Amino acid sequence: MRIGTIGIDSNLFLSPLAGYTNLPMRLTLRELGGLGWATTDLVNARSLIERNPVALKLVESCAGDRPLSIQLFGSVPGEMRDAAVICEDMGAQAVDINMGCPVKKVTQIGGGSAMMTELGKTAGLVRGMVGAIGIPVTAKMRLGWDSENITAPDLAEALEEAGVAAIFVHGRTRAQGFAGTVNLAGIRAVVGAVRSIPVIGNGDITTPEAARHMVAETGCAGVSIGRGAFYDPWIFRRTDHYLRTGELLPEPGFGERIRVMRLHFDRYCEFYGEARGARLFRKVAPWYAKRFGPAKPFKQRVLTIESKADFEAVISEYTGWRASFCDPSGELLPKYRPAPMSPSFIGADDEAGVFSRESIPVPRGPIETW
Repeated sequence: MRIGTIGIDSNLFLSPLAGYTNLPMRLTLRELGGLGWATTDLVNARSLIERNPVALKLVESCAGDRPLSIQLFGSVPGEMRDAAVICEDMGAQAVDINMGCPVKKVTQIGGGSAMMTELGKTAGLVRGMVGAIGIPVTAKMRLGWDSENITAPDLAEALEEAGVAAIFVHGRTRAQGFAGTVNLAGIRAVVGAVRSIPVIGNGDITTPEAARHMVAETGCAGVSIGRGAFYDPWIFRRTDHYLRTGELLPEPGFGERIRVMRLHFDRYCEFYGEARGARLFRKVAPWYAKRFGPAKPFKQRVLTIESKADFEAVISEYTGWRASFCDPSGELLPKYRPAPMSPSFIGADDEAGVFSRESIPVPRGPIETW
């Protein structure tokens, strides 16, 4: 598929989530395969213009992090236009406008989901950005402010007229947050509202089967995965293979999970410095542990790490403890194995590996402290 003039090999996208989809995570996911396009954490347009160090860190990238879109939020046309120019100068392949974030700190300044309430004003802002840069402009939205105000189809039509190259739509309203189920009919209505630009669906994609179901039910050109990539970093590779061949690849084993977690951790330390990287990784490591089987000691100890040495000690201690739940070959005994990941979130036993929506929380991010 294509985003503007840019061709990509996979129709799978990484959804931005503040505080998590940083450069270390993006590089790790890209290395595992199947990911066609990634987007940075959302960044305040004014902060980027002011060269705020936090903002600059959020959009930091490298040659291996391509293709990449920088996601902006804001509501002042001049600021959004100037920030888009900065994004292009930084080497981004596209600029994405956040029109979906439900966080009050974003919506109260007219950004995020609030942009869905004033279609004319939003379309004018977008036209200014499109006219100022030579790279594609895309938009990420929800279905509307609430169930009484489903504006996504009309907004998508207006944005296509204004020149956006693609629409990303999360199948929930602002009022829903991340509760309830994704509305596939709502995404399908957005697909039907545009003439030629791709619409990428988002919401509740936690398995390859869920991705195929969304494409089949909505007609969307691709899917964007957020929280589903946190506890299954291999979801892009497995989903891409499944969409191409119909074959479900097996989930990775414990050794592979540890290898990738180490790689992810090392990148955190390189990106943030060892001490800060170790502290920040405390909120990432428990996602990996969701598929370890019995993992309570690991989850408790990893929240105390301060260094690379601490991290390795936690892995060593946990691996030794976990061995008592394994057979001689190192495989978990059947009664301790995590249940298969369910595309419909059946069950709610997080320790056993059966996930409910409530067990996939939306963590706090830097936008809540700006």
